[in-house]
Amino acid sequence: MEEHTGRRLRLKRLYKHNAERLFIVPMDHSVTDGPFARNIDYDRILSDIAEAGVDAVVLHKGRLRALSEDFYRATSVIVHVSASTKYAPDANEKYMVASVESAVRRGADGISVHVNLGSETEPRQLRDLSQVADSCEQAGVPLLVMLYARGKRIHAHPVNETLAHAAALAADLGADIVKLALPNDVGEIAWITARCPVPVIAAGGAKLDERSFLEFVQRVVLGGGAGLAAGRNVFLSDDIVSLGRKIRACLDSRPRLFPAEKQVLRAALATNAGMRLSLAPEPSNA
Repeated sequence: MEEHTGRRLRLKRLYKHNAERLFIVPMDHSVTDGPFARNIDYDRILSDIAEAGVDAVVLHKGRLRALSEDFYRATSVIVHVSASTKYAPDANEKYMVASVESAVRRGADGISVHVNLGSETEPRQLRDLSQVADSCEQAGVPLLVMLYARGKRIHAHPVNETLAHAAALAADLGADIVKLALPNDVGEIAWITARCPVPVIAAGGAKLDERSFLEFVQRVVLGGGAGLAAGRNVFLSDDIVSLGRKIRACLDSRPRLFPAEKQVLRAALATNAGMRLSLAPEPSNA
């Protein structure tokens, strides 16, 4: 019998619409920044997300009480086990607020943990990640690691080298899927994704206009990204269902590469061209 069968089966079940690319909507922002919707609007957002072709949402444990059985049938639920607030003395600190065991008892299909690489509390955050990965292995549930490069020393290193390091680190410590704040350039995305042994999905980042955001999703796909984890760009949309379906179509497509783009992509994969840029600060949540 294949080892870790339960975990592998649950990982495959996260991919509800496409076996290769995930569409995740993180909705853990209310712990960090406060509520982003009234209760009645929150229920509508969940309903629209289920209708839009989203594979999974990321929530904190208490929110699972608000989910219906119909929602669970349409969408997987990933429980975020780390947190911080905008009021904390150290904005880059993350600490554990749930166990894998309690999340699974509440109905989690997967687990999510956030790590800020380069932060003052990086050693403890990495230790927490390792322990969560061990618990996920024991419980047979997949692990999504949201890894951001933040801290005073980070800016001295090339951005894409740091992102590739972050992705490899997450994989080495037990992640099944890695979420990164990927760059906008297709060649740079390809350079990063080619160096990680597990799927890399893109963070949605700050709110963009619809056209710019969909163009970014297309670049992620062209660069070998395994999907998208976008919160504010989805749940703050005036038409979640319409935008979600457009994102789903981008993720499910096989975009055409023009000859010039192919040349750039080959060069990025064959050289260290993807390591050149300096790191720019990232927003606190995606």
